[in-house]
Amino acid sequence: MHGVERPGWDAYFMEIARTVATRATCPRARVGAVLTRDKRILTTGYNGAPRGVPHCTDAGCMIVDGHCLRATHAEANAIVQGALHGVSLAGATAYCTHQPCAGCSKLLISAGVERIVYADAYRDAVASELLAEAGVALEHFTREPIRA
Repeated sequence: MHGVERPGWDAYFMEIARTVATRATCPRARVGAVLTRDKRILTTGYNGAPRGVPHCTDAGCMIVDGHCLRATHAEANAIVQGALHGVSLAGATAYCTHQPCAGCSKLLISAGVERIVYADAYRDAVASELLAEAGVALEHFTREPIRA
């Protein structure tokens, strides 16, 4: 088909991450993550309470030192989904609506993720340093034009 416009792979998966973020149950941050390998989705995750724990939207956030401790971060939830369903994340790319924090960066490194593409910056120099030390590529995504 000639003249059909379509997004590149990074734009495609980032848009899916944005859609995943709409499922978030912590009103402080609506974050989504999509883990892929070889242009295939492996797992997804969004900010929300652990299984069996009331959601922030129902019970309120548990704020300690400026952070909600009730919600599990999107990246951690995506990794947990891989563990629950026996999906290896080695060699994966993570598409995240927000730059991962240091804790999630460590989890992504340990899970074998090789590349992280994020849309919104998060001020965490430690996370960037850990990822660089581990050789994980960290790329800031900016909306790309749809190409033919």
